[in-house]
Amino acid sequence: MELLEFARGPALAASAAVCALGIAWRLYAIFRRPVRSDLSEPRHAEVGAAGWRAILVKMLPPKDVKVRGASMTNAYVWHIGLAVVVFGFAPHIGFIERHLGIRWPALPDPVMYFAAAVTIVGLLAALVERLTDRVLRALSGFDDYASWIVTLLPLATGMALIERPYHPQPPVAPALPTDPTLLAVHLLSFELLLVWLPFGKLAHAVLVFVSRWRTGVEFARKGAAL
Repeated sequence: MELLEFARGPALAASAAVCALGIAWRLYAIFRRPVRSDLSEPRHAEVGAAGWRAILVKMLPPKDVKVRGASMTNAYVWHIGLAVVVFGFAPHIGFIERHLGIRWPALPDPVMYFAAAVTIVGLLAALVERLTDRVLRALSGFDDYASWIVTLLPLATGMALIERPYHPQPPVAPALPTDPTLLAVHLLSFELLLVWLPFGKLAHAVLVFVSRWRTGVEFARKGAAL
């Protein structure tokens, strides 16, 4: 079995299964916790709506709070850039369509390359800050560095595949097809990310919505403002 065939077949199926089961296990561990008895009436009736509002509101920078401004800005920039790369690049949309049957319009290639470059620079800047700040360095462990590596690898290997236009699709197949080994390495780096995601801090990509919803509900019950 060739490397690309392995990456597209058994490796993809196994990594997707590990990711799905791992996230399900994490969610089960959260929701199986016993619910505390209500000792008082909630101060607001629509506590569920408050949960959803908390998810949306906390996506924005805190109002009138300036904590590590440059670091916070960098975090927003590379998170947004990563989302643009994942969901806006034509080959990624094609990959999602093949496996999930849904698609949407892709962004132009130059936009994607700029977003990928900004994301990589942002990740490098975050690493430099972690290594040079004594407090951050003391608080950092294996999970922090492993999560950084598995996030950067798909971006770096994906940039290595920039050898022809992807959007709009050229009418004639390009003379230089994508290198199968590079494509396999890119897929394997993405599959490594899937395997690690449920078990490290990267799980916040999913669990953050659960925690923010719960926080919004609790604040609404107490009549506190988020």
